[in-house]
Amino acid sequence: MKKKLALLLACTMVSGLTACGGGGGTAATTAAPAAAPAATEATEAASQAPAGESKAETEAAPEAAGGMDALIEAAKAEGELTVYGSCEEEYLSMACRNFEQLYGIKTKYQRLSTSEVYTKISEEAGKPSADVWFGGTTDPYNEAVADGLLMEYEAINAANLISEDYKDPTNCWYGIYKGILGFMVNKEELERLNLEAPRTWDDLTKAEYEGLVMLSNPNTAGTAKLVINTMIQMKGHDEAMEYFKALDKNVNQYTKSGSGPSKMVGPGECVIGVGFLHDGIYQILQGYDNIELIVPDDGTSFEVGATAIFNGCAHPNAAKLWIEYALSPDCVDHAKEAGSYQFLVLSNAAQPEEATQFGLDMNNTIDYDFEDAKANSAKYVEDFFTALGSDSGSADASRFLTE
Repeated sequence: MKKKLALLLACTMVSGLTACGGGGGTAATTAAPAAAPAATEATEAASQAPAGESKAETEAAPEAAGGMDALIEAAKAEGELTVYGSCEEEYLSMACRNFEQLYGIKTKYQRLSTSEVYTKISEEAGKPSADVWFGGTTDPYNEAVADGLLMEYEAINAANLISEDYKDPTNCWYGIYKGILGFMVNKEELERLNLEAPRTWDDLTKAEYEGLVMLSNPNTAGTAKLVINTMIQMKGHDEAMEYFKALDKNVNQYTKSGSGPSKMVGPGECVIGVGFLHDGIYQILQGYDNIELIVPDDGTSFEVGATAIFNGCAHPNAAKLWIEYALSPDCVDHAKEAGSYQFLVLSNAAQPEEATQFGLDMNNTIDYDFEDAKANSAKYVEDFFTALGSDSGSADASRFLTE
């Protein structure tokens, strides 16, 4: 079986690459990949495997790499990989460093929010300055699929996904984790203000919470796009826009990153943060035991954190090997060591105990319509800013952070 897989991959690598979505990007071949673009903004991974150790490390590569000798050799011949990461930087750095040590492939990375990555690769129009995307919620990934910016790749390790729901139907992205959307509140501040914690989405619009709420900027954060899509799917479009107008009266700041509100709650800079609850777990384990995590009683949604290859990338074989690595325990099992406590979506991965220790579960999530989000996210973001009386390109910089 392993020999068959190796032969299949060897054949795959000499065939043309296929763009996903409606963009139909220019076909390329992996036989003679273009030189890597200068990664002027990318940060090199913290440590590089010494040249004398790379072969030994490769021989001790993950069990998941069995039968992928041809891909590994082709990836090593390319010798480089550039990663845009939309997870937290600690996890991104660790994942890149581990990949480099396993395979001896020089790995660079840059941390960008999902919407920033989508904007950047859209502007680069099929000539991306990075090879792969790692982490972050899938709504911007799906926008990239629709625009033909992601490359189709049928990953062998995708066989370990616990459900077909955690991959793009056309193999343009694969899920690596999932996280539930909810509220993080500062219990001490609420007590000081003599306020009860919000338990539903509608609670967030109560006048008593004026100036106490933070969520992220949908121009830069996929988390905020998920909030917008979730409210539209739960309430309907027009009612959702009215909801955001009411909520905006209570929002003190829209942070650049989806994890931004979680970092403000513990120190008391934010009383109620909206975001992914695994980010709140990290803050609690850093010593902020004044944080309470709340799954909304009226329902919520969840992200699928993904990974994908950019169509037209300079190092397609190294990019394919990254996908196999990202879908293996050798990547995801180490997430908790870098403070990432999401639920994992691989059957052969070890779930972080922290994800269930704090009472989080997926039982109160809606049946999220990924296809509607894929088709309409960009329009919904524009509608959001219109409802708030702001232009998305020139929103109030003091509230809608982009840096």
